[in-house]
Amino acid sequence: MSVATTDAVFAARGLTKVYRMGEVTVQALRGVDFELFPREFVVLLGPSGSGKSTLLNILGGLDVPTSGEVIYKGRNLTAATDTELTEYRRTHVGFVFQFYNLIPSLTARENVALVTDIVAKPMTAAEALTMVGLEHRLDHFPAQLSGGEQQRVAIARAIAKRPAVLLCDEPTGALDITTGIVVLQALARVNQELGTATVVITHNAAISGMADRIVRLSDGHIAGIDVNATRLPATELHW
Repeated sequence: MSVATTDAVFAARGLTKVYRMGEVTVQALRGVDFELFPREFVVLLGPSGSGKSTLLNILGGLDVPTSGEVIYKGRNLTAATDTELTEYRRTHVGFVFQFYNLIPSLTARENVALVTDIVAKPMTAAEALTMVGLEHRLDHFPAQLSGGEQQRVAIARAIAKRPAVLLCDEPTGALDITTGIVVLQALARVNQELGTATVVITHNAAISGMADRIVRLSDGHIAGIDVNATRLPATELHW
């Protein structure tokens, strides 16, 4: 995708992250440079321990690097206070994780509505659930939904605040292929129709086919970047 670096949603430079657990030191990131552009769909691909989740957590303001910086739309997140990072996470970023983290006693509509009070111009819960194909499940509780439906509720909750960026950590990791493809279709629709810049972490190379770019991580380094001339629809993925 040929977009000038100055237009990047994220521009991360020289990110390192060192965790110290007692006498053990783990270097999760080793000088990573990363960019994400408007409307882009990027897959972060690599095995467990390659640094994918650490990078995503730093981009999302859930963690801070040991060194390096992250610029979000011209704003230096690595210089932000805890209060500023909280506001950033609330307003600008949607998160989707492998496990859905829905509240069992609330309906799908109520789970999504939890985020609509914290931003100025949210979607309604019904609008967000319709975007992921669950307009017929608004008043169902999580226990009445399949795993794939629960993950789509989680996506609806993440997008209801109209975030600029959607960060997804193994969103199909707990799902079979048929259900996983439905979830990936929902992510692709959000990316294409809302223009939400999207990053998906996976160890499943098959998902790479639906991305604009694939960033491969290994041992805390970026091992390579591939660009797809054409993005495949999720229905054409096989694993």
